Formats: sequence, C-alpha cells, structure tokens
Amino acid sequence: MTALNVPRPAWMTEDLVLLEEQAGRFVAAEYGPHLEKWHDDHMYPREVWTKAGQAGLLCAMIPEEYGGGGGSFAHEVVINRAFSLGGFDAFGAPLHSGIVAPYIWRFGTEEQKKRWLPKLASGELVGAIAMSEPGTGSDLQNVRTTAVKKGNRYVLNGSKTFITNGQHANLIVVVAKTDPKEGAKGVSLMVVETDDAQGFRRGRKLKKLGLDAADTSELFFEDVSLPTENLLGTDEGQGFVQLMKELPQERMIVAVHACAMMERAVTLTVDYVKQRTAFGKKLIEFQNTQFELAECKTEATIARSFCDECVGRLVKGELDTVTASMAKYWATDTLGKVVDRCLQLFGGYGFMDEYPISRLFRDARVMRIYAGTNEIMKLLIARSL
Repeated sequence: MTALNVPRPAWMTEDLVLLEEQAGRFVAAEYGPHLEKWHDDHMYPREVWTKAGQAGLLCAMIPEEYGGGGGSFAHEVVINRAFSLGGFDAFGAPLHSGIVAPYIWRFGTEEQKKRWLPKLASGELVGAIAMSEPGTGSDLQNVRTTAVKKGNRYVLNGSKTFITNGQHANLIVVVAKTDPKEGAKGVSLMVVETDDAQGFRRGRKLKKLGLDAADTSELFFEDVSLPTENLLGTDEGQGFVQLMKELPQERMIVAVHACAMMERAVTLTVDYVKQRTAFGKKLIEFQNTQFELAECKTEATIARSFCDECVGRLVKGELDTVTASMAKYWATDTLGKVVDRCLQLFGGYGFMDEYPISRLFRDARVMRIYAGTNEIMKLLIARSL
C-alpha cells in the first residue's frame, strides 16, 4: 500500500502491470527477509545477482536474441521501482541492466553482444562502468587512464574510484584514452573481463555516508593486456560520444529511483504517525503533522508525474538531455527535502538506524551527486535558455 495515488501512466501496459506485481513479490520474498543482515554486513551476497537473473529481473530491455527480456526502458523502470519500494536501494542492478548492458547492445559488435549480453542477463556476469578517477569526476574528457595499442593487444593502465558493483563485477566497461592528445576524441570504452585479467586489482570497498551494502570500490589496472576485440565497437575515439548518448537514460534511472524513495518515505511516515501517540492523541491528528505530510505527498506526486512523463518520452526516443537533467536534479533535490521532513515526524526514533527512515535519509544524499552532480544538471539546463 502506498500513500500516493498517482494514476498509471499511458505507457504502463498490461504486461508492465504484471511485471510490477511479479517484481514486488520477488523482492519481498527473496530479499526482504535478509535486508537487515545485508545492511549490517555492509555487502549484498553474490547470489542476489543470480536470483535476479533467474527471475528475469536483469537486462529487461535487452532483445531476447541476446538473452534479455525483449522489453523497453519502461520494463527497467518497473523493476527498479520494485527494488526501491522494497528497500533494496543499494543494489547495483539498475546500473548493470540500464547502463552497462545497453552500452554493449547499442555500440558493441555482433560478436560482443552474443558474447556478453546473455551472461549479463543471467547474472553470470556482473557489470560495472569505470568512469570516475581520483581527481576526475564529471570531467570525462580528461581521464588519465590509458589504453595503448601494441600489436593486436591494448595495454590498459590507470585507476578508478567510486565504482558501483566494484567488488562483484567481472565485466567492467572502462573509460580510457586511446589517444591522449585528442581530448574527447581520444576517449574509448574498453571492456575488461576480470576473471582472466592479469594486472587487474580491486581496491578497498569504500566506506560511505549511505548505501552501506553497495560495493562501491576502487579499481586498479596495471599493464592489463586486452585483445583488440575488447574495444567496445569497431573504432577508437568513440567513447565520449557513446557516453553522451546514454546520459538521458542514466539520469532517468536516478530520477525514477528518487521518486520511489520519496514514495516509500511518505508511506512509512504516514503509517508511523497513525500509530504513534503524543499528549493523548495520534500524531496524525495534529495539524502540523497533517500539513507537513500534505506538502510531502504533493511534492512526491509532482515528482512522480513529471518522471512518468519523461519515461514515456524516453521510451519513444524523444527525451532530450536537458529535460532528463531537469528530472534528475529536481527529483533528487526534492527527495532530500521530503525525507528530511519525514524523519522529523519520527522524532528521536528517526535518528535510530533500526528505523528505515534513518537509512533513507542517509541513502538519499548521494542522489544529488552521482550520475552528474545537480550543479552540472543546472549548468546543462542553463545552456538551453
């Protein structure tokens, strides 16, 4: 049961409704009972990937001929909402299915698609994308990692940080310079299969303010030798263009996640204030509580409605980068405000880690930072004025 009453968008077809129900049941049954332990362990076990693959919840938008679900981005949205509404915010599947796999599907050769996509869909491979470096966040034109061609091999050197799925990933799309003199035109995407990669090393799992169970990590590449077939696509220097083409989808993944977190926060808080008493009254009976939650519900509804509209446009191939940036910036900023006000209504219990609202508060903070900071989003929006 949710505190929001948002009508289903036009793109929510009957098969998506069924998928929504299936995904929700799966998360509740397979992951829900273990979430507290996984959060305490600060790591999800590797088996969560295999189970998600067996349930058909990975790579839903990848064509069936490559092992995927044959759906659209709308299918990814429904699955990602189920993960978040079930409290599974730190799981890296949205990146795996909605960013890594589409890079290979859209830009890879036929041989690369057949080689990697079925294993990503089954969960045999866990995907990651290695962009950020120490000292280089959103400035991808100036990455220092290099992939130097020597004969029929590339030699990869560099380090990456803040990498989602870093401890579990065994297929990593690495942003590297194949021609350091060419700036953005010298950037290429290299695919590293870590199981056989001499010179590849995982660094520490990074300690974070939130998303405790996410295996965000440092990665190191020291003279990693790759066959030329591991250049994504056929030509060097296409990496920056490939990255830019996927930005609207990446930003909508974050925006949709933010909306689902808002929805969960409001629902949890409404349930709490209907049970908690103070001065002989239920908290929901106080006008201040009613006004605060009225505002939170309104803001969460507006965010959900805008993001649903953007998802519909993306599915049609009509969503531009500026509008996607608006959705990402506004939804994640609003999430921070809504969760903060919801936590306040929990009083002292909101500060206790055993209450989900506390974890939501911490987890929400990074949403304004990754996939491009909200300051970068505003810069992109301003250029359209």
